[in-house]
Amino acid sequence: MPRGEVTRGRIVGAAVKAFAEKGFEAASTREIAQRAGVDQGLLTYHFPSKDELWRAAADRLFALLGTRLDERLASLERAKPRERSREAIREYVRSMAAHPEFFRFLVDRGNRADARTRWLVDTHIKPRFEFMQQVGVARAAGIDAADAPHAFFALAGAASLIFAVPANCRRLTGVDPRKPETVEAHADFVANLMVP
Repeated sequence: MPRGEVTRGRIVGAAVKAFAEKGFEAASTREIAQRAGVDQGLLTYHFPSKDELWRAAADRLFALLGTRLDERLASLERAKPRERSREAIREYVRSMAAHPEFFRFLVDRGNRADARTRWLVDTHIKPRFEFMQQVGVARAAGIDAADAPHAFFALAGAASLIFAVPANCRRLTGVDPRKPETVEAHADFVANLMVP
């Protein structure tokens, strides 16, 4: 891989973490450059604006999610719709465990009705909502089309929150959500909850 792409990847990886931890407004490009181990000028060379960097971070997060789900569902092409839906949910939960910053990143934009949020919804969230409907999660669970928005957000929270706030989970329950057996138990629980 060319050196420029490696550097760009490090910058985007650092941006994902910074934006997820602090939100767009509070995260600084100077801090992101430090996290990536590059100087500010190199960051600006690759990303002339903070907004471009934020969009690249969003693209990275959704690409990671999409790749995992697409690969898993391709292996289940011949499965019955109900099992396919349940496995899509399990893989989604596993993705959220592997990338807890995903939920935090979305929550940062969730209360803002601005151009960045519109771009995020139109470019990434809406296709995932449509994907959920195409995979048949709502149908397999017997959810009416009018209730699909509720199912979508219920799934997003159920699959993600435990991994986004691991310290709360450990303090409250004594369970470490980062352990592989906890991830699998949670994946099964959410799949059974959404598609009984």
